Amino acid sequence: MNVLMVEDQADLAALWSASLRRLGADVSIVASQDAAISYLQHTCADVLILNLGLRDGSPLAVADYASYRHPDMKIIPVTSDTFFSDGSVFAHVPNTCTFLAVNAHPDDMATIVTHYGAPTHG
Repeated sequence: MNVLMVEDQADLAALWSASLRRLGADVSIVASQDAAISYLQHTCADVLILNLGLRDGSPLAVADYASYRHPDMKIIPVTSDTFFSDGSVFAHVPNTCTFLAVNAHPDDMATIVTHYGAPTHG
């Protein structure tokens, strides 16, 4: 499973990616809108973990591009506030499968990501 993590907090990205890698995920980390768009132009991830508090660029622009370029990619927005606690993130980011709080335990986050990133058979 390929995971793209758009996270500008290096410590958090390292912590979460370590948990994902222990479960066998191939994780790429970028810290800005431009880097995420560049990655998505050339590579398709199974899951996009997207910090909605991204400081360099617009996380919603990244989500829009990912949804357009890779319509089957699962997107998991991450937030530290309650702005989307009403569920509106599902309307703003159509490929959202769930969303997580920044303070989610890394192993819980990894389990959720691998669940949604697992190939479907049918």
